Amino acid sequence: MKIKIGLIWRILIAIGLAVGLGMLFPKIHEGFADWFVRLATTFNMIFGGFLNFVVPLIIIAFIAPGIAKLGKGSGKLLGLATVFAYASTIIAGILAYFTASSLLPNLIGNIGAASVENAGKAPAEAFFEIEMTPIMGVMSALLLAFLLGIGMASIGSKSMLGFFEELNVLIEKVIAFIIIPLLPFHIFGIFLNMTYSGEVARVLSVFAMVFVMIIALHFIMLALQYTVAGSLSGRNPFVLMKKMIPAYLTAIGTQSSAATIPVTLKQTKEAGASNRVTDFTVPLFATIHLSGSTITLVSCSIGVMLMNGMTVEFSSYLPFIFMLGVTMIAAPGVPGGAVMAAVGLLSSMLGFSESMVALMIALYMAQDSFGTATNVTGDGALTLIVDRFTSEAEKVENVAKEQSV
Repeated sequence: MKIKIGLIWRILIAIGLAVGLGMLFPKIHEGFADWFVRLATTFNMIFGGFLNFVVPLIIIAFIAPGIAKLGKGSGKLLGLATVFAYASTIIAGILAYFTASSLLPNLIGNIGAASVENAGKAPAEAFFEIEMTPIMGVMSALLLAFLLGIGMASIGSKSMLGFFEELNVLIEKVIAFIIIPLLPFHIFGIFLNMTYSGEVARVLSVFAMVFVMIIALHFIMLALQYTVAGSLSGRNPFVLMKKMIPAYLTAIGTQSSAATIPVTLKQTKEAGASNRVTDFTVPLFATIHLSGSTITLVSCSIGVMLMNGMTVEFSSYLPFIFMLGVTMIAAPGVPGGAVMAAVGLLSSMLGFSESMVALMIALYMAQDSFGTATNVTGDGALTLIVDRFTSEAEKVENVAKEQSV
């Protein structure tokens, strides 16, 4: 019987092995330790270069067809759903920013004084360098994706949409069969290098602090969403949240909003949303509503920046949060899709280096299932809100029609 180890466990095993070997090797044979760390660093150089090359393709392949598909729908219902989903994602990001920027500097303490890349020994160097130049910059890819997506939606192009949907599937395969399987080895190399340079204990302590804070923020965001939904629908928000527990637990297990759609549909209808609105909005929200993932990305990125002694400013983060809400549209249905879609923004807007991106991925992956669970559970609340506004709009239209007759 073949035993399948989940991605989270593979990442945790990689971190544990890296820390253990990094502490053990120098005591056995320092020369071999130096060679082994350089070998891991060489792999990281190749993998990091390939990831940077793929990032613009990820942006185009996911955002262009995602925006084009938003052109399909039923008018006001699509507009309401899109506005509420984006607003929820932005609010989640702002909540995460102010919480993380207030708490983490005090929790991390003096960790930010020593850079992750410049502590203890100098980080090991790769045996050789290979340049993998991306076909275009991140911002160019974003602009091109918006232009193509809006254009396809406006002219209703089926042939172009078919091409980009196939490109989307191709890039998903690259992520699922190349990037995700090799990711634990990349993280292994990063943590091995950090252990070698004497910084790993500080980094792991920050991991624990950020993890606890993120989970707390997830529940605060869900409470806020269901308080609004309960107030508008006249229902008890805690009863509504209880109805969505099966969807939350399913998302933790699958780590995919798309895979949880059937359960989310069932539980949202049981919570009182109409069939018409639920059947339209839940699959849509699974693609465009990522409040839990945004909380995680913003919180983790602030933690990584503080570890590296970088300045965290709201004027820099607000544009980043607004872009996250769009960039993560149609993030792939594989674990870690949101952080893969955000890699380009981390580098271009926040100035992340390759090692910082790797730390960010490790932090994100460690609780990806909880972020996904928050996303899909929040979908139920937003569906109830949209259902309420749609019902009111229909009542107004019916009254207007009666008066005109």
